[in-house]
Amino acid sequence: MTPQVWLITGTSSGFGAAFVHSLLARGDKVIATARTLSKISNLKDAGASILQLDVTSSPKALQKTVQEAVAIYGRIDVLVNNAGYSHFGTFEDATPKDWQSQFDTNLFGAINVSRAFLPHFRANKAGVIVFIGSAAALCGMPTLALYCGSKWALTGAAESLNEEVKSFGIHTLIVQPGFFRTELLNANNTTYVETKISDYEPLVNGNFEIFRGANGVQPGDPRKGAERIIDTVKGEGLAKGKKLPQTLYLGSDVIDQAKKRAEATLELLKEWEEIGSNLDV
Repeated sequence: MTPQVWLITGTSSGFGAAFVHSLLARGDKVIATARTLSKISNLKDAGASILQLDVTSSPKALQKTVQEAVAIYGRIDVLVNNAGYSHFGTFEDATPKDWQSQFDTNLFGAINVSRAFLPHFRANKAGVIVFIGSAAALCGMPTLALYCGSKWALTGAAESLNEEVKSFGIHTLIVQPGFFRTELLNANNTTYVETKISDYEPLVNGNFEIFRGANGVQPGDPRKGAERIIDTVKGEGLAKGKKLPQTLYLGSDVIDQAKKRAEATLELLKEWEEIGSNLDV
């Protein structure tokens, strides 16, 4: 197979860095991006091209970045929207600015970067856009309303985009990872907002302790996770002979969660079907 050209956002650590190393090992070409180039100089040493990219930049600035990226190898085959961070705090404590900031990176960043690349993919009549979602897109979680909301919205946007562009030879893949040992929960990628409302203190203190304690001991291996995503996009390994899915649940924990969610939905429909039916004019 001809080597593919991948552009990945948020490559300074975690899944992003794992993608770069795995792809280079397979002989593909990689454009690694980050807000601060000095944080990914090691990836250049490993053989990747590097490019400064802040997903919260203006559409005009992102278009310029796309031109720079395409000029490196002449094309982009796969875009991976990986950049993101997590906000912890209650729904009531969160300010409009908190919501905007979370959505600017996790949702609008991925949307705007993808929009900037779509003309290139349409011209080539080919391309895959990967969105890194989260298990948080499967159910609401206390103190994670902002993060869950951004990932739920990202899922809907990705699925809708796929329906619009599949006739052009472009496909989307939304990956819903469980708990992987990335840097998402460290101090640089997580915002913890202590509650100002005493009623929430037991909940907030308990949840914050759990998530802070989970940093560095998550069960998932990012390198293995990245390899499975790459296999899925390329149709190799365990994905050989399979059609690219719209959604990939990644990790045994999130697969169990998805199954329970599906079973609970079926039970809900069964119990409330009579109430929700026979309402046509």
